[in-house]
Amino acid sequence: MQIGKSGEPVTHISQAYPDRVEVRGRDLAGDLMGRLTFTEYFHLLLTGREPTDDERYFLDLLLVAIAEHAMMPTNVAARMTLAADPDSLQGAVAAGILGAGPVVLGTSQECARLLGLAQRQVEAGLDQKAATFGIAEECKNAGLHAPGFGHPVHKPRDPRAERILELADERGVSGPHVALARAFRDAVADVWGKPLTMNVAMPMAAVLLDLGFSTDTVKAVPILARTAGLLAHLAEEQENQLGFLLASAAEEAVTYEPPPE
Repeated sequence: MQIGKSGEPVTHISQAYPDRVEVRGRDLAGDLMGRLTFTEYFHLLLTGREPTDDERYFLDLLLVAIAEHAMMPTNVAARMTLAADPDSLQGAVAAGILGAGPVVLGTSQECARLLGLAQRQVEAGLDQKAATFGIAEECKNAGLHAPGFGHPVHKPRDPRAERILELADERGVSGPHVALARAFRDAVADVWGKPLTMNVAMPMAAVLLDLGFSTDTVKAVPILARTAGLLAHLAEEQENQLGFLLASAAEEAVTYEPPPE
């Protein structure tokens, strides 16, 4: 019994034949291998077309920007998983990626949705200041954090975020979504009554949207990037185990209290 609505039984990504592999209409061995970088190939896989120079440049830039950020929960979870099962590298990577949600790593998708909402309001006639202020106010009134703002370490500025914006301006790719990201920075400061750090997720989403990526594909970039960082942590874990040390530190940090009688 089929559950839910099904799409057409067609894929446009790849097909393997006895003598060749075809990817997005191109011969893998005869064309793509040796011609495309992995970043260019990822863009082709994700979008169905090869990137422009700016798309390749900023995809590279964003992958580098988000791949590694020290002992984040994703890396800790992966290390502890590998310590418990040293033969399960793929399981440890999966454990880390499963933590890519709206609080850690996956925030860029929430930012993309916010920017998309603001852009639709601007296209309907609101100015950027009114649109971003209204959305920020709705977030605060609902008791929500502002996606893309605040950081436990980087204060008052996230150097990664500032560099992305700087390079977007330099290379002329800053469009309406980058402008909205900056407008959100002002709106969030007004609504929260204090400036909050714009973290890397907001300009990442803004630049990707201005380059033509869809909202639904934005999250793919930090997931791919963080996979590389996880593999680095796990390679180190295999040489110098920290997983059990991290587990022990977590246990020592929490005090048990029996339930009241």
